[in-house]
Amino acid sequence: MPVWLQTLALLSLSNVFMTFAWYGHLKTLNTKHWVIAALISWGIALFEYMIMVPANRIGYTELSVSQLKIMQEVITLAIFVPFSVMYMQQPLKLDYLWAGLCLLGAVYFIFRS
Repeated sequence: MPVWLQTLALLSLSNVFMTFAWYGHLKTLNTKHWVIAALISWGIALFEYMIMVPANRIGYTELSVSQLKIMQEVITLAIFVPFSVMYMQQPLKLDYLWAGLCLLGAVYFIFRS
């Protein structure tokens, strides 16, 4: 499997954990004290880091740090939009499209030779 594809898969999986760690508590733990939410989020984030660190190490064998960061930002939006709409019950907005187009520009500039 190509390095970029391994990196993409691992960063995507880690981003699912990250999104739930950062935002999932807003729906599921909103009646709990913030310390409880923080501790549970840190527990979830541990799994995110255990996947993200190897993903970045693998990716860095062929990709630059800038490429890894832009890849992560694209993945973040790709994971966050469905999470926001389906899990958090937020409306799907045209702004997500505009943000995605801006990220496509970032991908172009970072990945061009």
